[in-house]
Amino acid sequence: MRILENYNMKKHSNMKIGGEARKFIEVENKEELPEILRENENCFIIGNGTNTLLNDKFLDTTFISLKSLNKITDLGEGRINVEAGLDFGKFIKYMGENDLSGLEELAGIPGTVGGLVFMNGGAYGKEIFDCIESVEILDADRNIKVISKENLKIDYRKTEIKENHWVIISANFKFEKGYKKDLVKEIQAKRENNQPLEMPNLGSTFKNPKGYFAARLIIEAGAQGLKIGGAQMSMKHPNFIVNDGTATFEDVLNLIAEVKKMVKENSGIELEREIIILK
Repeated sequence: MRILENYNMKKHSNMKIGGEARKFIEVENKEELPEILRENENCFIIGNGTNTLLNDKFLDTTFISLKSLNKITDLGEGRINVEAGLDFGKFIKYMGENDLSGLEELAGIPGTVGGLVFMNGGAYGKEIFDCIESVEILDADRNIKVISKENLKIDYRKTEIKENHWVIISANFKFEKGYKKDLVKEIQAKRENNQPLEMPNLGSTFKNPKGYFAARLIIEAGAQGLKIGGAQMSMKHPNFIVNDGTATFEDVLNLIAEVKKMVKENSGIELEREIIILK
């Protein structure tokens, strides 16, 4: 393992907001994890920082990076094991190179495989757990175990893994043959055209309430384009908060609170955050 103290977390934030952390640990193999978690307090697993808002003051937290756990193992017959630290874009590329189909709709989602599994990430009607057979985790008792999908509670942008604060080590996937290259190109083009990828952001800020789209509720409440300090509800995609380069942690928190208030007053619907906030 590699241990760095008083580490600047801004470089690990897709929002480009983050303070100095007490400690940052890069894990080199999964056997190190139980010891790391036993010997450190206030641990937080950080991936690409694509859906986590970090405080820009001192963070009394030990951040743990699994980026070195990024191997893909072919298990045969369309089954592969993927470690949690693999960048999701590289995973999609591997699918294309090996003619594997099943998660093309998720192409272009930033983050790591572990991050998407943690929250059951998805897009365009597809969720990552649609192609998962089992997940290897480190549980609260610091035991490494494999749990089949059938024995996991999974919901929209929610998993038992997230609720219990387990650490994802890897996942076993099952794919069909027939990678849909044209669909991937179409999805990626949609993202580029409809999302403010050119600016620091954290992806979708709010979950879609059942039967509604958060973006539509934000527009109807008159909150699209709303700006507080350097943080703004994007004009390109109303459910994205973007940073003009000057946004602070408090700017983003205040903007989230104000948008929730405006939507509640307009529609009676309480928006629920999709992003994680680490204070």
